[in-house]
Amino acid sequence: MTQPAHPEADREIVLQNPNRYPDVRVRRLRPWLELLLEELAPAAQSFGVRFCGDREMRRANLKFRGLDKTTDVLSFPGDFPGVFPGDTGHLGDVLIAVPVARGQAAAAHHAPDREIRILLLHGVLHCLGYDHETDQGEMERLERRLRKKWIANEDPHD
Repeated sequence: MTQPAHPEADREIVLQNPNRYPDVRVRRLRPWLELLLEELAPAAQSFGVRFCGDREMRRANLKFRGLDKTTDVLSFPGDFPGVFPGDTGHLGDVLIAVPVARGQAAAAHHAPDREIRILLLHGVLHCLGYDHETDQGEMERLERRLRKKWIANEDPHD
């Protein structure tokens, strides 16, 4: 694995429940996520990802967005450093519904791993403050450029 370029990039990445979903290959996902965070959020000290099923995602979507349906990814921004005194540098947390990701991967004719990376990129951008519902396409354009760099060149069946 490539070492982070900055000492502050030695961050904690917590991946919860990956063993419940064998098609989420954490050993390959973690190094990719470390490099993504190094580029997009080099000062972040920590980041969390929780893999869940439809029921848990539906409950979270209802609780936090008022929508009684499942979705693919929810993002919970943290307290990125330097904003307020006492910030821990936690970029945030992302909740990914693996069954939804599997369905989207099948519809797009690529592997679930690839879809998980797409959702992680999307979630990281939300944790950085981007909001595709209000930013006149800024997040969508950025995400499209970042997908070309971070996802498009991978083997879609890997």
